[in-house]
Order: sequence, then structure tokens, then C-alpha cells
Amino acid sequence: MTTAPDDPTTALPGRPPIVDLATWQAARDELLVREKAHTREGDAIAAARRRLPMVEFDGTVEVVGPDGPVPFLDLFQGRDELVVYQHMWHDGAPHQGQCEGCTTTAWHLQDAAYLNAGGVSFAILTTGQWDEVASYVEFMGYTEPWYSVRDVAAPVGGDMGYLTSFLRDGDRVFLTYSTTGRGNERVNGSLGLLDMTPYGRREAWQDDPEGWPEGHGPCWSWRTDADGTATWGPTSRPVPQWTRPGATPVETLGRQGHHH
Repeated sequence: MTTAPDDPTTALPGRPPIVDLATWQAARDELLVREKAHTREGDAIAAARRRLPMVEFDGTVEVVGPDGPVPFLDLFQGRDELVVYQHMWHDGAPHQGQCEGCTTTAWHLQDAAYLNAGGVSFAILTTGQWDEVASYVEFMGYTEPWYSVRDVAAPVGGDMGYLTSFLRDGDRVFLTYSTTGRGNERVNGSLGLLDMTPYGRREAWQDDPEGWPEGHGPCWSWRTDADGTATWGPTSRPVPQWTRPGATPVETLGRQGHHH
């Protein structure tokens, strides 16, 4: 027996209508048609992305890593392709003052094993001074390669907050693709999983049915206080930082802040 979606005896406020499995499957199959079309369009866009022209630049430009200055070419690690995330940086800020959006992206890119298996290297670039960057990387426990591109011109340096792809042909290096904003979401698996749930990201911009939980501002859950409550106040920090040893609210940060 199918339960009518608007049956007041079974409907749950602020939740999807209740139906039997066959009715659910029919609705799911109808949505699947749209999902498959979306997938095929994504494939077509990726094909067009592969056909973009590219820009050559000097691959010997130096970036600074744990071993000091190295040529950008070294980031390819002998492979022909390289993807970088260009991480925003706030000079002199304590760890919790660094960009929550960039923290979110970097946190979802902690292991490049599958990129490497596909012939692609990965690195994170940022405009921070290396001593500050090194302290932050150690605090976060990041294992992917980080480099300072302070005072380096685009496309290696310049504006941060981008995912960017490069191609190498011997000692020649080329910029092939770059994206920012919601284009960075492709690496954030958490957002993809949230989009599968009934309430989604719980953000105000979503197209939600009447009666759904009230939405918050974009990225509302990316910063919390020590109790895990979403907040953007002075005691907040990007969510993954609370898992780091020694993470404390701002009032006692002096014992574990940056080393200058």
C-alpha cells in the first residue's frame, strides 16, 4: 500500500514524504535520467577542457620548500603532469586565522597516491613566508609537498585560491587549466556526500522544500569553537584544526602559535 505524501497521519514535518519502496524506486529512476545527463555533460566539458590551448612560462622560476629554493620543474617529480592548489595565506596570523576554505580544500588532498598512479604530481603553493608555512604544515600534519611562492609571478604565484594544472615537455612547462570558487569543490568529497543527503549542506541558498530546516550562510560549518559549535567568532578555527595536538581557543593560543 502506498502512503500518500500528504497523509497527515504519517507525514513527518520537515522531512521527505513517506512512500513504499516501489514508489520510491520509480521516483529514484526518474531522477537518475537527469543524473546521467549531468554526468554526460560533465564528460563533454572535461573533453573541452583537454582541448584548451596552453601557455608556456619559465619552469626554472624558484619556489621555496623544506630544502630551500628549488626550480618549479622539480614539483613535477619527473612526471609530465602536475596539479597544484594555490592556498591563500594571511601573513602573521595564528594557525586558526588561516583561510577556512583553503584548509577545507587542502584537508581533502592529503594523499596524492592515486594522482601519482595516474602520472600526475601534486603540490600546495602559498604566498606565506616559508618559516610561517612550515610551522603551519607541521601543526596540521600535512604530508603533501608545500612550497612558498612569495613574490613569484603568475601562473606559479599571483592570486591564490585556485586549482591549477600544468604540463611538462622535457624542460618546457605550460599552464593548461585553472579554476577557483565552486570549481574547487571537485576535490571536496564531504560536499558531494552532503549533497546526497535530504538536508544537503543546510545553506540558505539551497532550493529546499517548505518546512525544511532553516539554512545557514555558505560554508557555515567550516569553522567551529572547541565544543564543535559552528561559529566565526574569535574562538573559532577551521574544523580540522581541532584534531591537531595542542589546538586551543584563541585566549591561550600563545603556547602553540607561529614560530617567527
